[in-house]
Amino acid sequence: MKLVKSLLLGSAAGLIAAGGAQAADLPLKAKAVEYVKICSLYGAGFYYMPGTDTCIKLGGYVRADMVLGGANDYGFRNSNATFNGGSNNRLTSYYYGRARMDLTVDTRTATEYGVVRTFADMVFSVDSQTASGSTPSTLSGGTAGLGLYHAFIQFAGFTFGRTVSIFDAPWTGYPAGGPDTIPGGSNFVTGVNQATYTADFGQGVSGSVSIQDQGTGNGGGQSNLWNASGFAGSASISSTTGAITLTPASTAAGAALIQGIYGSPDWGGTRSPDILGQVRVDQAWGLFQIAAVAHELNSAYYGANETTGHPDMKWGWAVQGVLSIKNIPTGAGDSINMQAVYADGAAHYVFGNISWPQNFSMYSGSGIGAYQSVGFAGISDGVFGAGTSIETTKAWGFRGGYNHNWNPNWVSAIYGGYAQMSYGTMSKGLICANFAAAYGTATATCNPDFAIGVVGVNTVWTPVKNLAFTADLSWTHLDQKYSGTISGPATAVSAFAKPAATYELKDQNSLTLLLRAQRNF
Repeated sequence: MKLVKSLLLGSAAGLIAAGGAQAADLPLKAKAVEYVKICSLYGAGFYYMPGTDTCIKLGGYVRADMVLGGANDYGFRNSNATFNGGSNNRLTSYYYGRARMDLTVDTRTATEYGVVRTFADMVFSVDSQTASGSTPSTLSGGTAGLGLYHAFIQFAGFTFGRTVSIFDAPWTGYPAGGPDTIPGGSNFVTGVNQATYTADFGQGVSGSVSIQDQGTGNGGGQSNLWNASGFAGSASISSTTGAITLTPASTAAGAALIQGIYGSPDWGGTRSPDILGQVRVDQAWGLFQIAAVAHELNSAYYGANETTGHPDMKWGWAVQGVLSIKNIPTGAGDSINMQAVYADGAAHYVFGNISWPQNFSMYSGSGIGAYQSVGFAGISDGVFGAGTSIETTKAWGFRGGYNHNWNPNWVSAIYGGYAQMSYGTMSKGLICANFAAAYGTATATCNPDFAIGVVGVNTVWTPVKNLAFTADLSWTHLDQKYSGTISGPATAVSAFAKPAATYELKDQNSLTLLLRAQRNF
């Protein structure tokens, strides 16, 4: 019996020992499955998309803006803005707010033909509510807006889709920060539809050719094309009394001219995209770039229908030089950015298209006893009248900025820009004929030429990485060439709560402060 008991206990002990040895061989914790791997091929922030050889990077920022004294999107105060800023009265909003989130998606895949890249930049914004027109109780804005600034595919040197123009400087419209309305160059920062090819010649030298959208507005290269014979009289019938009110052509012209509108907008359909070329040298010392563009002007008709005829199509053009000098003696990371541009029939390449009003007016006090003063201007590619050809406008400008790093947490900058627009002899004759019919020549001199300049300073504080607080102050000066006094028509000034009175034609100024908080990720 003792022998049996000993055998059983020994067998049990052996089994326990064997079991313990097997248990010790097993891992204590299962190894985690690596669903996402870091992709080091294209820099920090890229990861392999699970199950593919495509790398992806997500980025963007969250931003809060408060603009004091200016217009929407941080431009100068003028009457063609959301906030009726040019009125300078109780209809004018003194501040403007915006909350924005920007999301970027960057993907890259290595292939036997090179890297295939896609990039998209989506913007979600909510702007301030504000009083609209002459009824301050009516609010507009305050709703969410969605923008697609960039969406393109790159492959084998080609770029297809929406992104900045190759005509732009690398800093687009901001040589050292500042508002969207610094004159003296193009500003396609929110992108333009295009097809572009870039050849890399090595040593930082490259060349590009491109065709891009020339559609009207912020998405393209068109400014105004005015038919100066387009001011026509009109008649309206009262729905209550049946009375007929006649508006003569001179009154219609006067109501438009005082807002910087020099004819009826008369673009025809787009027939050709803008055609661009660029050469760039980008090296350790800085950057040099020269770019040129050809821009087609295709009008509609002289009159209301196709039987009235039309002027022949005409080509405009622009050329721009860009220079950036890096790491100058004032400090590491300091830079000077400069550019100069000339355009004939392509005004958007001098007055950067993003947020630039194409016609505007500004009111302030008068020093000669008139009720108030007013300055107005209109930007255009060309002008024509009944039976005439298109006469292009000429414009030139420059802008620049200096960035200085005090230390890793504080950066300051100064910047400025200046541009002039000149109308040709025929254009001035057509515009000033309408001006004389509306206002007479006894007390006023007509000249639609103008210049506009901007200077500003800013400081950026970065207390921690990727978190920045900015204060940016800018001053804008409108140098308009009209002089004397006019009798402002009620049809033109009533929307700004101005009376029909005598107004001095005078240069105007605008002062704007931007306060911004931004977190990049």
